[in-house]
Amino acid sequence: MKTKNNTTSPEQHSDLLRTLQARFEKHPQRHAGLAWADVQARLEAAPEKLEVLHEMEETGGEPDVVVLNEPTDGYLFVDCAAESPKYRRSLCYDRAAWLARKANKPENTAMDVATDMGIELLTEAQYHALQQLGEFDTKTSSWLKTPDEVRKLGGAIFGDRRFGRVFIYHNGADSYYAARGFRGVLRV
Repeated sequence: MKTKNNTTSPEQHSDLLRTLQARFEKHPQRHAGLAWADVQARLEAAPEKLEVLHEMEETGGEPDVVVLNEPTDGYLFVDCAAESPKYRRSLCYDRAAWLARKANKPENTAMDVATDMGIELLTEAQYHALQQLGEFDTKTSSWLKTPDEVRKLGGAIFGDRRFGRVFIYHNGADSYYAARGFRGVLRV
């Protein structure tokens, strides 16, 4: 799995900005009232964020600017791929869960990969808000930032969309599945 230690060239930055702009223009319902010029100016002032967005794109996230009805002093980029990002699946929830597994450990954990990339897992509230902007995870599921009280008991939460509804479930944090990954959020 790639990490944010990779550096992108100026050409890759330009290509990424074109990709992000095209996605922004294709899905206006995700960011009503925002102008691409303002978003691009913020990105160009923070090249380290472009590195993170490049990693989100390379791992299958298809990041886009979204408005999630939460206070923010910038822009939120969220993985908007129809299904959980392809190259961020088959991960247990966190390092403690990974260490607790006796056999068949996955390659990594959702929390570790997110931290290495420089993003955060979506919260339950963010996931519900994202699902208001489109239909996501109809065949996959995504680990969500788990409340401490659930995690202390060995569990973790994840979400998906089935039967026209969004469901939030629980599982042992040490579990992992080929169809479960995680969606990230980056504040720019």
